[in-house]
Amino acid sequence: MGLKYIIFLLFLAALMGCSGDEAVETPETPEEGTSLSLVNAFPQLRFEAPLDLQSPPDGTDRLFVVERGGLVKVFPNNPQAEVASIFLNISGRTDTSGGEMGLLGLAFHPDYAANGYFYAYYTPGPEESVLSRFRVSTADPDRAEAGSETVLLRIVQPYTNHNGGQVTFGPEGYLYLATGDGGSGGDPAGNAQNLNSLLGKILRLDVSASANGLEYGIPETNPFLETEGARPEIFAYGLRNPWRISFDPQTGWLWAGDVGQGETEEIDIIEAGGNYGWNIMEGSGCFGTDSCDTSGLIPPLYEYGHSNGDKSVTGGHVYRGSEVPSLRGHYIYADFISGRIWALESTASNPANTLLLESGLNISSFGTDVQGELFICSFDGSIYQFREE
Repeated sequence: MGLKYIIFLLFLAALMGCSGDEAVETPETPEEGTSLSLVNAFPQLRFEAPLDLQSPPDGTDRLFVVERGGLVKVFPNNPQAEVASIFLNISGRTDTSGGEMGLLGLAFHPDYAANGYFYAYYTPGPEESVLSRFRVSTADPDRAEAGSETVLLRIVQPYTNHNGGQVTFGPEGYLYLATGDGGSGGDPAGNAQNLNSLLGKILRLDVSASANGLEYGIPETNPFLETEGARPEIFAYGLRNPWRISFDPQTGWLWAGDVGQGETEEIDIIEAGGNYGWNIMEGSGCFGTDSCDTSGLIPPLYEYGHSNGDKSVTGGHVYRGSEVPSLRGHYIYADFISGRIWALESTASNPANTLLLESGLNISSFGTDVQGELFICSFDGSIYQFREE
């Protein structure tokens, strides 16, 4: 058995977490006559453990795929693309020895076309994760300057799993970072509920500013800015391992898929100052006990159980593209273990959930291009898209 395959199995096992009995209703089956299929969007390209896909706001219509091992590759957004060149190589700085470690997220600055800045989140070792800023080469738009790294934030990690990893810019221009609870099982240190910890949180930073010796500023509207003993970077808390967050460009809502412990996977709408319950709750139920105080805790918008082999939610995007009309306005997400893909109503308080496909893929992430078209990253090394037949 090769080393790369062993690493893949470790990643798979880490995402699965602990197994448990079914606790909540499983998603609906699709309506008869569904005519969606998946196609390999770039059949001549292959990637090693792709974990993210981004497109910069620079008018070039290029796509960037993040590989867990520390590479970012760039290629034209064209099905006939033959080569994905290396944009960034930090493989020598990226530790993938733990199942959920590696280069985990990428975000381009909203003014990337002018300043060339982008941001990456990765694990340089088993006890730390970092958020860094890099700059594109002035001589070659398809190559970054690896030596331009400026570390913005270092987070101590007590275990190798539950690192979160998505970085994204919000509509107001602030940078958001999703962090896991630090790992192990059950959040033994209570990090997610601790406002003095950056773990188990959604963080919000002003990367256009610097203050108090930091390489970033704190937005004045951050909810815990004036709370004694709280880290001012915190935007929301009480999360276990938010695996992929995204903003709906139409509503501005921040969506998150939060991986469950042993029973429940959840989809959340993240609000400023919100407490999403972990480790008091798992989904909408009490965690590890028959009763708990849920006052002030925000239940998931939607949740599903594990009885059908679904065990690790991969958060997605609200589809705002034009190529697949039947999906417009729906939040598209998947389960990494089962490969099932769903569409969730994005504007209802009690949303309907429809199973779209049994893909059989280990879906690690979703991404969009500048037109809002949706792409699916799979651990088989390919990038997929929906086709409406």
